[in-house]
Amino acid sequence: MESSIAKALTLKYEPVAIMLTNERPEEARQFKEGKFGCVMSMLAAAVRGNTAVFDRKTFGCPGGGTGLGFGNQYLNFAGGVEGFCYFLSVGNEQWEPGMRVVEQIKPFVGEDVYDDLVHGERYLKTPELVKKFVECLPIIDLPFEYVVFKPLREVNPEQERPEVVVFLTDMDQLSALVVLASYDRDDNESVIIPQAAGCQSIGIYPFREARQERPRAVVGLVDISARVQIKRQLKDDLMTFAVPFVMFQEMEANVPGSFLERNTWKERMRLRA
Repeated sequence: MESSIAKALTLKYEPVAIMLTNERPEEARQFKEGKFGCVMSMLAAAVRGNTAVFDRKTFGCPGGGTGLGFGNQYLNFAGGVEGFCYFLSVGNEQWEPGMRVVEQIKPFVGEDVYDDLVHGERYLKTPELVKKFVECLPIIDLPFEYVVFKPLREVNPEQERPEVVVFLTDMDQLSALVVLASYDRDDNESVIIPQAAGCQSIGIYPFREARQERPRAVVGLVDISARVQIKRQLKDDLMTFAVPFVMFQEMEANVPGSFLERNTWKERMRLRA
């Protein structure tokens, strides 16, 4: 499947289709069962032309499992949901039961992870606010065995239907996608930017939008930890723009005749050179 949007935006990175399926693709990259991994590293692999697959035993981390739609995996975080609430905020050093768990797993985690478990990532001010954050997430347990990341160009539209299409963009390309998202709509709130993990912004948030009568696109990579992963992998400063497939089709149809063919956009592209 070719993308007119990708061509018009002169994207450096291949758009990625997120597929929900009960069939495991052959020769797909996959985390080992029980091993830590970041979902965003698999997104980076997919934009390079690889296929990646996840299931309920190989999603990399509790946040990744939750973000990919495999239920509330924060229940399985070290110390449970409460342990996660301290981890994302002030750290388990302020919660004695959590510190006991952290000390038990210390031999099995890296120094950076241990430091975050003890002192907290500090992305929200208090554990109570993290609890509210989790309650607000559109957590879903998908009725599928696998979530697949696949280069969009390898999708056969006659046999496959993505759930979501993800663009990795710079700021110019992101601005164009935001404008195109509302180009043929009678409102100007067709895009959302939730505070969420990188995987949640390409997973459960656009999955939720895909089930709405009027779906919206989701901008992501506001997650600083995910930004570190993408920067390490791809060396560029990027954002994600995740589009439910029906909205992707709407946007694709609107490329001809739009601002993407006009002088201002062409001049902005010229100034990049």
